[in-house]
Amino acid sequence: MTDPENFASESSANQGNGKISIPGLNSPVVLSIVLFAGTLILYIPALGANFLNYDDDDYVTANAHVLRGLSWSNVAWAFTTTEEANWHPLAWISHMTDVQLFGTHPVGHHLVSILLHALNVVLLFFVLRRASRNVARSALVAALFAVHPLNVECVAWVAERKSLLAMLFFLLALSAYERYASHRSAGGYATVVLLFALGLAAKPMVVTLPLLLLLWDYWPLPNMRADKEASQRPSVWLLVGEKIPLLVLSAASSAITIYAQHRGGAMALAEVLPLRLRVGNAIYSYFRYVVKGVWPSRLAVFYPHPENSLAIWKVLAAGLLLATITLSVWLYRERCRYLLTGWLWYVVAMVPMIGIVQVGRQAMADRYAYLPFIGLFIIAVWGSADLFARLDLSGMVKAVLAAAPLVAYASMAILQMTYWHDSYRLFVHAVQVTEHNAIAEDNLGSTLVEMGKPDLALPHFQAAVTYMPQFSGAHYNLGILAQQHGQLDDAVREYELALHYASDENGAARAHNNLGFLWLNRGNLKPAIEQFSGALQIYPDKQNSLLGRGMAEYRLGNLDAAIADLSRAAKIAPMAPADFWLGRALEDKGQVEAAINAYDAALQMAPDMTEARERRDALRAHR
Repeated sequence: MTDPENFASESSANQGNGKISIPGLNSPVVLSIVLFAGTLILYIPALGANFLNYDDDDYVTANAHVLRGLSWSNVAWAFTTTEEANWHPLAWISHMTDVQLFGTHPVGHHLVSILLHALNVVLLFFVLRRASRNVARSALVAALFAVHPLNVECVAWVAERKSLLAMLFFLLALSAYERYASHRSAGGYATVVLLFALGLAAKPMVVTLPLLLLLWDYWPLPNMRADKEASQRPSVWLLVGEKIPLLVLSAASSAITIYAQHRGGAMALAEVLPLRLRVGNAIYSYFRYVVKGVWPSRLAVFYPHPENSLAIWKVLAAGLLLATITLSVWLYRERCRYLLTGWLWYVVAMVPMIGIVQVGRQAMADRYAYLPFIGLFIIAVWGSADLFARLDLSGMVKAVLAAAPLVAYASMAILQMTYWHDSYRLFVHAVQVTEHNAIAEDNLGSTLVEMGKPDLALPHFQAAVTYMPQFSGAHYNLGILAQQHGQLDDAVREYELALHYASDENGAARAHNNLGFLWLNRGNLKPAIEQFSGALQIYPDKQNSLLGRGMAEYRLGNLDAAIADLSRAAKIAPMAPADFWLGRALEDKGQVEAAINAYDAALQMAPDMTEARERRDALRAHR
């Protein structure tokens, strides 16, 4: 074992060739096992978490395609859909696989996410150790990545499976690139391209890989090592040129993402927020991420965008600090190459999520730090090691100083996991640690409705529309409450507001659908059909809208149209009302056997559906 007194020693060029020893742990294999097992143990509390009412329903528990599990038709859908304002087929396939294996029990879904994070931790250790040739420092970077509280969001939130998958393929691509850099070959390069494409198919957050590879060439890969002969180093032009095909992939992914987000309404805020406000928030958010990285307190699932309330002095101060850091790492670029790589890694990797192109209404998000913070972790570990080398400290003191932040961050991560246990805890906490948080208020209200406490939910929905008057989702929820309380005129008004302000297809389809059922229940059949048709123009396979339009057509006596809609609804997923009303339409049409079969199908799902049984038995008796 290396002498513990050499804990922080490194070559004078600070290129990562030095050795760090952690007493008792000097084997990469042992460290990999420790990192993997330690991550699993840390995240045991997440196994007891429930699904959330924030995206988990759209991605898993209420997604008809995902709930049907794996099939060729569902895989084809995954590669062609832009649902949830994104193109990420591998994420959809991952959720389908989970449903195939575990059904809708959340523990299996959480277990897969935890395993993926643990695998990413080990892969990060592997690629950094191979590139830097420094085992202990690489292990500490991976350990920080494993335990940092900001990463809890990616792991404990089932809907964020896409971040874990994208990181997995990103790290595999980085590993493949390291092999390619050692022995350049067409096959090696093709592997990098393939893995990068898979990462983009999981989530476009890895779109900056080509630029990050250039930083990796600078440090820690030996390509540009100062101690190598100039003739042995690839030229800068070669290193840049070989990234061009990857940049083409990045451009294609960006174009697809922008299209998907425009279609899904996720970029609506960018259309009303002036560029100066988006740039101001981006500059300030770069600073806030660093602060939360060092001191991860008051973490929330959603941070409201400040819009025009962000003080200019905060933007200027943050900009000055960022410029100072950038200038400093540039001046020290040869003495401490890890500083330039680590800082620019953070800055570049964060660009797609920083908000210049605004997606959603958030100012920032913990999950966005999953990839960029690797650069900051590198700076923290290599910088601390250099500092330790200058101090006359014992090996044990150095080990304790290295372990202290890991223990602190792990403790905070465990606390953070308690908030992610269920929707109520998550959004109560978000309301407590943020201000004027319309999204958190709305989701807390929805949670209270699910808990059977609609009266407690009402003030939260009202707060949401107060903070954000054009919040379609909150108006929609107010419409539901009004409808449940028989305040139908209020419900119509709120649904119409929800439809007017809807910036995404899903929100518009929901408002159309509920307005349709409201008019249907009031006997206004033609307006009901118009609303259901509006929903179906957006989502042709929206099951509830097919059911509603089919019922309205049946009541108008349009039996062929009713049978067409109800048959489609019944085929999408098991639905007793669809089969029952299909039976009614077929019965009136004189198709007795088909009607009996439809009633049988309804009774298989709802054995206590008395009218279906009576009608089926009557048809059998008279056929």
